[in-house]
Amino acid sequence: MPASPSTARAINDRLALHLLQQEGPLTAGQLKQLTGLSRPTVADLVERLTVSGLIEVAGESGEQRRGPNAKLYGIVAERAYLAALDVRTEGVAVLVSDLLGRVLAEASGPIDDHTGTGPAVEQAVSLVERAAKEAGADRLHTVGIGAPGLIDPAGGELRDSMGLPEWHRRLMAALQEKFPEARVGVENETNLAALAEQRDGAARDRDTFVLLWLGLGIGAAVVLDGTLRRGVSGGAGEIGFMPVPGTAGLPSATDCDGGFHSVAGAAAVTALAAEHGVTARPTGPEPHAAALVREAVRRSSTGADPAAERFLDALADRVVLGAAAVVSVLDPGCLVLAGEIGRAGTDALADRVQRRLTRMSPLATEVRPSTLGGGAVLRGALLTARDRAQDDLFGPPER
Repeated sequence: MPASPSTARAINDRLALHLLQQEGPLTAGQLKQLTGLSRPTVADLVERLTVSGLIEVAGESGEQRRGPNAKLYGIVAERAYLAALDVRTEGVAVLVSDLLGRVLAEASGPIDDHTGTGPAVEQAVSLVERAAKEAGADRLHTVGIGAPGLIDPAGGELRDSMGLPEWHRRLMAALQEKFPEARVGVENETNLAALAEQRDGAARDRDTFVLLWLGLGIGAAVVLDGTLRRGVSGGAGEIGFMPVPGTAGLPSATDCDGGFHSVAGAAAVTALAAEHGVTARPTGPEPHAAALVREAVRRSSTGADPAAERFLDALADRVVLGAAAVVSVLDPGCLVLAGEIGRAGTDALADRVQRRLTRMSPLATEVRPSTLGGGAVLRGALLTARDRAQDDLFGPPER
């Protein structure tokens, strides 16, 4: 059944906007060539999108041609401002961007463990306000939040989780109250890191992969056939609770002690480093375990520190327990090591896990370190916020 005229216009508009987003400013002639649409159809959509305030004349082409140069049309980036947050137990990082995702302002600040719920929420909201003011954003269209913990798939809210501060759950409502016109959403930090790695990082060439988060806590994000899989209750990838050999007990529904977290989480990695005599100075807000792994990688690169080599080998022995279980169930073909500890391990840890996984599993799996560094969660939150804003303003993409 052919599309109605209004549906056809919406499809053409979305196609043109997508091209302008990907390619930057284009002339009407270039839009005609890239879309395959007729000249009158392109002229109509350019006029329609200009009147709606979604595109504007961004300059003139530099092509050598008779008569005046053709006008270049680009998306009005100031049509909507976006905010992205990376919420951790120890603080918050914020950035504000325009509709094209260009970062206009950034802010971050620690939040002390002893800070009350109300003051902690106020500090976080103030950071967002400050960044928005610096960016010149009089209002925010969309706010994307990345946080540890489970997200309720029905209501889209952060669920009450053991070990996480109460202000995490209060923050979403506080931001919605402060910015009533904004679309505020929250997503698990590991899932956001995976989305960022899929779009801009280590998994750009993969439609199916698993991101293994190694940090203060342990988690995984599952991307199958290009789609992030959250599970029925939003808990897909909670492998910190997965029973593994080498622990003193079993995890419970409310405590992951005895699970994979007990052998590969930050506290366990710090203890493992002490057993092998590896030391390092703490470096900023990252877990001390990450500094220990980074120092071990540095020492082992010279080949003159057997203790660092043994520590990395022992760490890989632990990480592969979770990696092998994930691979045997999902067969993802690619595993990305992320989180503060995964990033600190670089190729040195990834290669060790790769070798062990090859011996343990018949399923070919490539192990890669994260390439986005500490900004993966913020990047994922921004990409998610930008997609939501563009779907709202441009119309949802055709499936």
